[in-house]
Amino acid sequence: MPENTRSVLTAELAVVSRRHMASYALFSQALADHLGLHPTDLQCLNLLTLEGGPVTTGRIAELTGLTTGSATRLVDRLERAGYVVRERDEGDRRRVLVATVPERAAEFGRVWDRLGGGWTALFDDLDDSELALFIDHLRRATDFGAQQAERLRAGEVREA
Repeated sequence: MPENTRSVLTAELAVVSRRHMASYALFSQALADHLGLHPTDLQCLNLLTLEGGPVTTGRIAELTGLTTGSATRLVDRLERAGYVVRERDEGDRRRVLVATVPERAAEFGRVWDRLGGGWTALFDDLDDSELALFIDHLRRATDFGAQQAERLRAGEVREA
């Protein structure tokens, strides 16, 4: 591939990626507004439904990049909204776990499905290797975004 073609493509990729991130952030805000949640609370709820079971507030801090104090306040808000409950860990009664409320998680899932139900159809024209490439890209982009967020929180990115 000629160098100038690659530079044109990478420039277009940068623009398309920024539009995608902005679009998703605005979608997330609209969905949070619809459910009466803060966007960070919505994304935490999203992540909790992917965890497969109750987690500690420390794990929520890890998932979201929040401090444990901020994660505790987030859990307080989700608990007040009826999406999660705190429960004692049966194996270690000193430890408190945060669990999604099944009915509310199902409600969240139904809203998510109604909005994103056609999402998988976007990939119907891809063969398996193209789909695998797309999955790899999303995993790498997710990891990269998490790393960059951590750099920002650590103060590694300064204004020039």
